[in-house]
Amino acid sequence: MSKVDVVLGSFYGDEGKGKIIDYLGGRADVALRATGGNNAGHSIEVDGEKFVFHLIPSGILNKGTLAIIGNGVVIDPKVLIEEINTLKNKGKDVSNLRISTKAHLIFPYHIDMDKLLEENRGDGKIGTTARGIGPCYCDKYERCGIRVEDLYSDKFGDLVRRNVDDKNKIFALYNKPLYDADLIIKEYQEYANLLKEYVCDTVNLIHKLLQEDKKIICEGAQATLLDIDHGSYPYVTSSNPTIGGIISGSGLNTKDIGEVYGVMKAYSSRVGEGPYVTELTNQVGDKIRELGHEYGATTKRPRRCGYLDLVALRYAILVNGITALCLNHLDTIGKLDTIKLCIAYEYQGTKTEEFTTNEKILRESKPIYEEFKGNFGDLSQIRNRKDLPKNALKYIERIEEYVQIPIKFIGVGASREEMIIE
Repeated sequence: MSKVDVVLGSFYGDEGKGKIIDYLGGRADVALRATGGNNAGHSIEVDGEKFVFHLIPSGILNKGTLAIIGNGVVIDPKVLIEEINTLKNKGKDVSNLRISTKAHLIFPYHIDMDKLLEENRGDGKIGTTARGIGPCYCDKYERCGIRVEDLYSDKFGDLVRRNVDDKNKIFALYNKPLYDADLIIKEYQEYANLLKEYVCDTVNLIHKLLQEDKKIICEGAQATLLDIDHGSYPYVTSSNPTIGGIISGSGLNTKDIGEVYGVMKAYSSRVGEGPYVTELTNQVGDKIRELGHEYGATTKRPRRCGYLDLVALRYAILVNGITALCLNHLDTIGKLDTIKLCIAYEYQGTKTEEFTTNEKILRESKPIYEEFKGNFGDLSQIRNRKDLPKNALKYIERIEEYVQIPIKFIGVGASREEMIIE
């Protein structure tokens, strides 16, 4: 490992980042989360027990690993405390958790504002998880947001009252219930007491750890095509789950970054609205969903499924500077008789291999496929790439040939052990 390695999603999220993070985290001293909020979920299966993480870096499962929630994360303290208690109840040590003083807080009015905004979009819904993420980031950039450090400030009450007063004016216009600032203040002061032992200046902490030659693994949330700047806007998340967000959301600098791992599945999936060129709205798509258990870790919503899109993958590599790929669910796609890879788009009669986030172009583009034989058989016991069936090797090698990036991790089953590592 380099001093800092990064794990990012290459498509629309839910690629199985948790499994790769779990492996790399076992070789790191620090696991760092830098963007997003509890709209993200990492699922990891350890010794037959499933863990779902929403805010805490999943690397905390590795004994001795420091788990840092960086300044770019927006935190719902109620959810965070529930997650802490869940880990404690399962016998896991959370004393190594650290929370940035600069991270912004989600309040109940953010969640209701999220729901109200989506309700008012009508047919133009973007598919928000309604966790208050977007409105919290809006307050951050409006410079009226409330940060973790404010919980311990004399001005906390005034900040809450000001924001509640502003939000209540909007809710009143729509005949929605209004908030009592004093009740929120009391509730969040209780949260402050419970979280105080974990709160610190994480930027200085991170650079101190780097000076001590500690190894850091950054856990990306969501994925490239959901990036607020580089994704399929407006059907995106409210933060930068690309490499830029890792830097701004942690205090790391470009000199610190070593390997950038792009995580993908051997097919693709998406939750929520928005264009999706390789989506299969037929029995094949339904079969992939059931075989891959494609339901959101956070929302439980069924995911839209389709074939792997190499045009979009190449774009993710360019945007993030991805140095190696992690391919999950090879066993899942291998259960199909026939598999396809999207190697170009056709738009208005013209073939292109260049990805765009333009909504009109994406909606009107048709995938151009190459076809491969499936039926890979049981892969769960395979630990060396050379032992994979011929059909599986052809599929993997074509992906590498197209994007010119090596695949270093191959998931062949659900558990943490069922993985080929190059």
